[in-house]
Amino acid sequence: MKSLDLFELFALAAIWGATFLFMRLGAHEFGPLVMAALRVTVASLALLPLLAARQGLGELRREWKPLLVIGLLNSAIPFALFSFAALSITAGLSSILNATTPLWGALIAWAWLRQGLSGWRVLGLALGFAGVLFLAWDKASFKPGGSGWALAACLLATFCYGLAANFSKRYTVHIQPMAVATGSQVFAALLLAVPALFYWPEAMPSAKAWMGVLMLGLLCSALAYLLYFRLMSRIGPTNTIAVTFLIPVFAVLWGFLFLGELFTLHMAAGCAIVLLGTALALGLLKPRSHA
Repeated sequence: MKSLDLFELFALAAIWGATFLFMRLGAHEFGPLVMAALRVTVASLALLPLLAARQGLGELRREWKPLLVIGLLNSAIPFALFSFAALSITAGLSSILNATTPLWGALIAWAWLRQGLSGWRVLGLALGFAGVLFLAWDKASFKPGGSGWALAACLLATFCYGLAANFSKRYTVHIQPMAVATGSQVFAALLLAVPALFYWPEAMPSAKAWMGVLMLGLLCSALAYLLYFRLMSRIGPTNTIAVTFLIPVFAVLWGFLFLGELFTLHMAAGCAIVLLGTALALGLLKPRSHA
C-alpha cells in the first residue's frame, strides 16, 4: 500500500470516527430524525454538482429503484438510529457497536447470497457478537434512563448496513460508485423529508448543533464517500475494510478530547473481542493449521 493510500485510509477513519462526536453535538437539539434528514440533505447538495460534472445525473433517474433501497438501508434508517443512540450513550461505545457491521454483512451474505462460511469465520461471528453481549451486559436496561434502546438502535443500524452492502453487491454493481454514493443521499433525503418537517424542533438549535449537522453532511458523508470509493478503486475492498478497525480508535479519541468521555477497561475488552471476531469473520486473520 502506497503512503498516500495509507494516509487516506487513516483520514477516512478519523473522519468517520468523528461522526459519533458530531451526532452528540446536535442530536439533543434537532432530534434523531431531523438530524439524519439534514445530514443527508447537506451531503446531497455537496455531491449532486460533482455527479453532474461527470454526466451521471441520468443514472439516478434510470436506477432510482435500487438507489432508493440503498438510500433507505444505508443512510435514512441507520443515520436516524445512530442519532437516537447519541442521546444516551457515548461516541466511543457507538463506534464499537458500529464495528459489528462486517459481522452482519457476513451473516446476511451466508443466509441470503449463500456464501460459505469456514469454521474460523463462524468462530469470528460468535466472538464478535459475544463481544457485543459483553459490552451490553450491564448497560442494556430498557427502563427509563437506561441505554438498552440505544444499544438496540446501534445494532439495528449495523444490520441495515450489512443488508445494504449485500443488496449493493447484487443489484448495483453496474452503477458507477459516484452515482451510488450520491443517489443514496438524495433518496434518503427524500424519504426523511416529511418526518423531519413533522418533528422539526420548536426552538432554533444552537450554532454548535448546526455545526454538527454541517460537519456530518460535508465531512462525514460527502467527503468520506469520495475517499471511500477512491480507496476501493485503488487498494481494493479487502484493504479498505481495515477502516473498520481504525474508526473506534478515533471515535474514542475525539470523544475524550472534545466531550470528556472516558474509555473504560470494560469498553476496551469488549472492543478487542468485537474486532478480533470481525477480523476472523472477514478472513483477514487466518490462524495457521498444524499438520
